[in-house]
Amino acid sequence: MTDTPETAPESYTYAKAGVSIEAGNALVKAIGPLAKSTARPGATSELGGFGGFFDPKAAGYTDPLLVAANDGVGTKVKLAIDHDRHDAIGIDLVAMCVNDLIVQGAEPLFFLDYFATGKLENGVATRVVAGIADGCKLAGCALIGGETAEMPGMYQAGDYDLAGFCVGAVERGEQLTGEKVAEGDVLLGLASSGVHSNGYSLVRRLAADKGWKLDRPALFDQDVLLIDALIAPTKIYVKSLLGPIRAGRIHALAHITGGGLLENVPRVLPDGLHAHIDVGGWLLPRLMAFLQAQGNIEPEEMARTFNCGIGMVLAVAADEVESLKADLEAAGEEVHVIGAIRAGEDSGGKGCTVAGRAGEWSAREDWSATHLG
Repeated sequence: MTDTPETAPESYTYAKAGVSIEAGNALVKAIGPLAKSTARPGATSELGGFGGFFDPKAAGYTDPLLVAANDGVGTKVKLAIDHDRHDAIGIDLVAMCVNDLIVQGAEPLFFLDYFATGKLENGVATRVVAGIADGCKLAGCALIGGETAEMPGMYQAGDYDLAGFCVGAVERGEQLTGEKVAEGDVLLGLASSGVHSNGYSLVRRLAADKGWKLDRPALFDQDVLLIDALIAPTKIYVKSLLGPIRAGRIHALAHITGGGLLENVPRVLPDGLHAHIDVGGWLLPRLMAFLQAQGNIEPEEMARTFNCGIGMVLAVAADEVESLKADLEAAGEEVHVIGAIRAGEDSGGKGCTVAGRAGEWSAREDWSATHLG
């Protein structure tokens, strides 16, 4: 006896389980030209293989050390999803990785991305990957591959998450390790482009608790919607810093991410030295002042949560300050003298102190915050 059509067992397919092979193939086809637009010497492979090749010799290296970094963009992704701002979140993804490479003295060479979602929406995914390609072009690295994971049941409808992986190179002996930092070095700060990609759990909490209207002009800038001020992509500092690094003009670099100025600067200091940052060296951006006022955030908490307007800190010799500042400004950076390196014994040991006077960062009196280690 055979099964009738009414009693035949269901025939399962991957599509019935919620995964579309066709959608994945269509996405690969759509992003192929985006990846190709990031091509650079050393990167020759096409998308679609099981891995991407890169030739360091073709990139001009003779005895390179490879440096790897990976990162995400945290809950900033949720802001992008909730407000249909998918086009630049990929720049954030690249920036968080390549800025971590440049502080080692490494030139970013190639990038891979991971895009995970419950149901693949090619329009959204293509916009995200286009942003990743834009970031790669800003950083001078090639997008040579990635992974798109469609995982029903893992994400809420419309949600996705991102991770990025980047490999860079530096000629042996030219890497930045912080060992050149010396007492008397001056700290230069390069302006950030906004909140960058850290602190968004607090930003989103404030938005919810205070009932912000994100689709309206910002209180601090009537020409910009609040959502656009908050979602502005992380600045990529690679191209302006690579030349001075290779010329030996920079002793150390600190990328200001989670932990703010207070906790990131000590990461590049040798034992026995302490960074002193004077917040009078630059104006707290209006966006940061808005966040501080809305959350009644103490200056010390600002210094360890947000970049506060400084996305990258440089330690340089005192006699290098004026010429390097001029060169970086010519390259499009906004540069501030924000502090100096002193002997650690006078400050409690290796670490960083951020200090301000009454009135600075809305403080009622002189203040300082110190992080050791």
